Amino acid sequence: MKTILTSVFMMALWLMLSGIYTPMLIGLGIVSVILVMFIVRRMDRIDGDHVRISIRPIHFFFYLFWLFIEIAKSNWTVTRVILARTMPIRQNLFEVPYTQKSDLGQVIFANSITLTPGTLTIETESGDFLVHALAYCPTDIEALADMDRRVTKIENGAEI
Repeated sequence: MKTILTSVFMMALWLMLSGIYTPMLIGLGIVSVILVMFIVRRMDRIDGDHVRISIRPIHFFFYLFWLFIEIAKSNWTVTRVILARTMPIRQNLFEVPYTQKSDLGQVIFANSITLTPGTLTIETESGDFLVHALAYCPTDIEALADMDRRVTKIENGAEI
C-alpha cells in the first residue's frame, strides 16, 4: 500500500510540475516512477536502512505557516541592513541548543534556521548547532529557542 501511495504521489507531482499532459510525457512519467520505485525497493532490501517519519502533519502545517511569517520578518530586517547607509552589520557566531530526538527533527530545525534570512547553520554538534547571524541581536537566541520548541512539538507532540 505504501508503494502504491508513494507512486501515485510521485506521478501527481510529476504531472503538476511539468504542466504538460501529452501521452508521451505521461508515459515517460509512469516509466520514471516505476524505475525509481524499483531502485528504492531494491536499495531497501540491500541496506535495510529506513527513515521513520514521526511528524504530526497538522502541527507541521501550522509550523510552516509560522515559519513563512518569520522568513518575511527576517527578510525585512536583512533588507533594512542592506539598504542602510552605514550597513549596521553585527555578525556573530553562537551556539543554539536543540531538543529534537530524531535526525529528521534536527534537520528541520537546522534548515529552518538557514531558511531564515540573515542566519545560517554552520556546524552541527551533539546537542547544539553553530549559527552565524548577519545582524545579531541578543533576542535572536530567544527566537531560536522558540523555533526549537515549535519543531520539537511537530516532532513528537510535546507542549510548547
